[in-house]
Amino acid sequence: MFRSSTREVPEAVPSVPQHIAVIMDGNGRWAKQRMMPRVFGHKKGVDALRDTVKRCDAIGVRYLTVFAFSSENWRRPADEVSFLMGLFLKVLGTEIDRMHERGIRLKIVGDRSKFVPELVALIEAAEARTADNAGLTLSIAADYGGRWDALNAVNRLLAIQPDKAGQVSEDDIAPYLAMHYAPEPDLFIRTGGEQRISNFLLWQLAYTELYFTDKLWPDFDAAALDDAIAWYQGRERRFGRTSEQLQAASGC
Repeated sequence: MFRSSTREVPEAVPSVPQHIAVIMDGNGRWAKQRMMPRVFGHKKGVDALRDTVKRCDAIGVRYLTVFAFSSENWRRPADEVSFLMGLFLKVLGTEIDRMHERGIRLKIVGDRSKFVPELVALIEAAEARTADNAGLTLSIAADYGGRWDALNAVNRLLAIQPDKAGQVSEDDIAPYLAMHYAPEPDLFIRTGGEQRISNFLLWQLAYTELYFTDKLWPDFDAAALDDAIAWYQGRERRFGRTSEQLQAASGC
């Protein structure tokens, strides 16, 4: 099980983030700026995700987690939700061979109860096919919410161990969280100019470095990712300590 940044100070801070979490914002606005329906922005956003996966894989990022569809996105117009679900089906069907050939492991995290059976079956097949791959782990958060994640973890724990009521610890909850198989993100990126985390990985982002850019997601390319990582490399990650403590620990 990976260590919690609120319970232990990480032994080393990697210069290349080992886990990057992304809110891919701005697809609709990108399309609107070009006088096109919002759905064209979502299609273009798939290309940006493909390029980001390639770049992360090339530079040694081990985990990439992207927010594809939040619990709150069901509030969007019905035709857009329907398109997004169809796009999800299409992308899983067309991209899984490519990901498997490159050794990428695919994980889909979130509440699958509202998905049509065809989509659930495709998700399960894609995860099973790539389960033993040792390359980059791409996690797609779909019908996911950070509060749902924490509540779901507690409820699952107590259903199995009811005697834990009133004495639940972080270590107890950790195995039941949606991202239990990954370390906490080192770097969070949100495109599109908004500066909030929008119910994404609330538990996991406790000590993650938060990077916001005005660039709309369809325009986010390898160079933009490199800019975000360069910003991250300039951060002092203290995990509750002082700068003086960091300097003393490093022998400076």
